[in-house]
Parts: sequence; C-alpha cells; structure tokens
Amino acid sequence: MCAPGSTDHSTIEHRLATADLTVLGRMPWSSNVTLLVEVAGNGDDIAPARAVYKPHRGEQPLWDFPDGLYRREVAAYELSRTLGWDLVPPTVERDGPFGVGSLQWFVEADFSQHYFTMLENADLLDQLRRLCVFDLMANSTDRKGGHVLVDPAGHIWAIDNGLCLHAEFKLRTVIWDFAGEPVPPELVEDVTRLVELPLPPRLADLLSPFERDALVTRARALATEARFPADPTGRRVPWPLV
Repeated sequence: MCAPGSTDHSTIEHRLATADLTVLGRMPWSSNVTLLVEVAGNGDDIAPARAVYKPHRGEQPLWDFPDGLYRREVAAYELSRTLGWDLVPPTVERDGPFGVGSLQWFVEADFSQHYFTMLENADLLDQLRRLCVFDLMANSTDRKGGHVLVDPAGHIWAIDNGLCLHAEFKLRTVIWDFAGEPVPPELVEDVTRLVELPLPPRLADLLSPFERDALVTRARALATEARFPADPTGRRVPWPLV
C-alpha cells in the first residue's frame, strides 16, 4: 500500500485490475456476497496480496437504489481520489471468478477498533472530520462505525461504500459528533475545487446525470455553509451502529 496521505495508487490499481484472483472465502456479516481473494504476485519480487471482491451477481436487489452497487464502491474511491483525501482503499471494476464486480485492496487494520473507539483518540479527530465531510458529499447511506478502519500507521480508511452517491438525499451515518463546528478551511478549499472544476471522467462515467448534479449541489452547499450539519431528528443513523 502507498504511504498514508499519498494518492498515487496507480500501481495498486493496475495490479487489482490485471492480476489473477483466487477466492479464499466469504467475508462474514455481509448482506451481499463479499469475498476475500488473493491477488497473485509475480513469483519474483511481488508477493501475493489480499483484496475484497464484490461480484455484481451476488447483490441483493434494493427498491431504493439502482442495480449495480459495486459501481458505487468504485465511484466512492474515485471521489476520494479526486479530492486527494486518500480515504477509500484503491478500488477497481473488473471481471473476476464470479463475473464483473468491484475489487478493493484489503486494509490490514486493528479490527477491534471502530468509529466510536477512534473518537476517543485525539490524534484521529482531524481524519474523522475529513471522513464526515466526505460522507456528506457522497450522501453515504450506511456509514456504520465498523465501516471505519485504522491501519497500523494510524491512517483511517472508509470501506463498504456501496450505498452512496444517490441523487436523492439519503444520508445515514454515525458521524454526528462534529455538528455545529466549522469545517476546517483546508477541507473547504478541496470541496470548492471539486465544485469549480468538471468532474473527472473516471468519476463522472460511474454516475447518472442526476447523481452528478446532486453530488455537485451537495458539495456547493458544504463549501458555502462551511459548517458541519446536525441531525435534529436523531433518525439519520444506520442500524446496527457498528
């Protein structure tokens, strides 16, 4: 994996897109088919690695989301990449052992940690604020505490992003602890840049016209308000929380 803070994952993306895959097993507690796979090495200086494969054919249809959630996994990565925030592990769309789907680099993390434990670590709060802004822009609909990982270097990653980027406002997240605070200026600058420039093709091509417009509208509202919103209803949270 590239060093935390780096957004040049081109080597990893290429490997995810081209290497042979071997299914190791099914990931537990997943409503859709989610498989841990081995990404082949070259038998020389590149060792095998692991990734998470979500085939399209293993998705359960949802009444409130279009077909093809795996593409939203890729779109979330592309949004993170566009912002330069390095929040979503490298993710590509490709064919695999069970057909087309998303393939995401596996994060070696302390899986006893989750959002609520990280919230007690002052050193992680700036990264959590950045994730909060990302989820507001991405219209994340299922940001549970267990979908936030921290690696051994102290870098935070957001996984399980299939329910995001809908054209309708569907935000459900556990991250409400910064409500009312100003958004850090450097994050506002990044969001403003996204509003002012055309969406890159790698992101735009994964979204419908309405979804693209909604993304830019949410980003513009965030940049204008520059303050973390609150949820006065207390209902915009996923279940279970972790």
